[in-house]
Amino acid sequence: MIVRDPDRYPLTTPRWTQLKAIPEQTRLIECPARFIVVPAGRRSGKTERAKRRIIRAAMDPRTFRFPDPMFACAAPTYNQAKSIYWKDLKKMLPTWVKRRTYETDLSIELITGATIKVVGMDKPERIEGSPWDGIILDEFANMKPGAWEENVLPALTDRKGWAWLIGVPEGRNHYYDVYQNAKGPWNIRNEGQDWDAFTWKSIEVMDPAEIELRRSQMDQLTFEQEYEASFINFVGQAYYPFTTDEHCANLRPHYNPKAELIVCLDFNVDPGVAVICQEMELPERIEVARGIEVGGKTLFSGVRKSGRVHGTAVIGEIHIPRNSNTPAVCRKLHNDWGDHLGPISIYGDATGGARTTQSETGSSDWDLVKTNLYRDFSPQQVTIRLNLSDNGNPMNPPERSRINAVNSRLKSDSGIIRMMVDGAAAPMTVKDFEGTRLLEGGSGELDKKHDQRLTHLTDAVGYYISKAFPVRRDVVTRTELSR
Repeated sequence: MIVRDPDRYPLTTPRWTQLKAIPEQTRLIECPARFIVVPAGRRSGKTERAKRRIIRAAMDPRTFRFPDPMFACAAPTYNQAKSIYWKDLKKMLPTWVKRRTYETDLSIELITGATIKVVGMDKPERIEGSPWDGIILDEFANMKPGAWEENVLPALTDRKGWAWLIGVPEGRNHYYDVYQNAKGPWNIRNEGQDWDAFTWKSIEVMDPAEIELRRSQMDQLTFEQEYEASFINFVGQAYYPFTTDEHCANLRPHYNPKAELIVCLDFNVDPGVAVICQEMELPERIEVARGIEVGGKTLFSGVRKSGRVHGTAVIGEIHIPRNSNTPAVCRKLHNDWGDHLGPISIYGDATGGARTTQSETGSSDWDLVKTNLYRDFSPQQVTIRLNLSDNGNPMNPPERSRINAVNSRLKSDSGIIRMMVDGAAAPMTVKDFEGTRLLEGGSGELDKKHDQRLTHLTDAVGYYISKAFPVRRDVVTRTELSR
């Protein structure tokens, strides 16, 4: 038993700020179930509750079944886990409680005998080395399917450890399955059963004005998933907000030869493609603003003129139907846009650096882009922008994140259109937006086999939009500016 002076040995630190109390979170804290699933809206307090749960468990020896309990906070990757948990855990634990802190392996030993570790689940087998007394699995929807059953659950078996599976839904994938199991009729709340589930929307915690801002930036389904914690069944047209009536206009005459030209690439042979964009004032249109319910009243609803919205204009494309390669696309780009005076930014498939559409050259696609464009334009005019992971490796955003970002740019849930296409200058891009389908029975993945002529142009656009206007701003990436 630890005897302490509450003034010299406080149980909390200033980092323990006051949280807004909502009934569902109160029930979560009091729930005795061993495994708890918590799909909740973004920025709504689920991770903060998880941090407090793990600290309370590690600081209370009365609950220990073993003299050396082990607790873990996990996220899909090591860098995510460190970014989400490490600094806060150190700030939330009182100094007198911490016996040793190991920065190299992100672990803290407490005077209670417990250890708290921060781990990444990019290699789920890492979790198998220790018997765990409790674990938080954050952003569970983005962890590898099967990691729970094959890696985590066996590591909890010896000590009958507990787990919270928290995060935002990501379509109807393995997180949806475990949530359905947890909330099934065979599980009775607060009756000592193994499983239970809790969920709440962001608006229950966040300022309604902030929610409306998010609504204005996201398409309807992405908003429902991210901020209303809905397990969306993505089916049918991948870019469902797109219609020719709303999204097609005569944009090419507004092209500015001195402004930044954006070139979007998807390395391919049949067809070879590129999409040409420029950020500009889009044509004025009428929009219908959807509302949100607060206290039984609908806010921010009505019909209004959009005004001159600044957005992404697709003003051209390259589409070489057969036997193309990266040099051919680059030559066509120079032929069509060689008189451009302003800067040129190149976006595309980050993994193109590891392969080529013309294998006999021995160069990667990005090497070929640099060789051709630096010659045809100039190294000072052209900037290649790649998504990189935190450790500097090329990394594309997840496919679903790309689609969400493009849909949010096409039309937000409040009716704002920030992306349009010149149908005469980019007819194949229009067809791609209209025809690209989702995999039937999947979790929102593109059906690449539905029509193999499709997906390439919209994939190219997605690499740019998801980098410049990401929906998931909590995913840390950085931009490479290469010469």
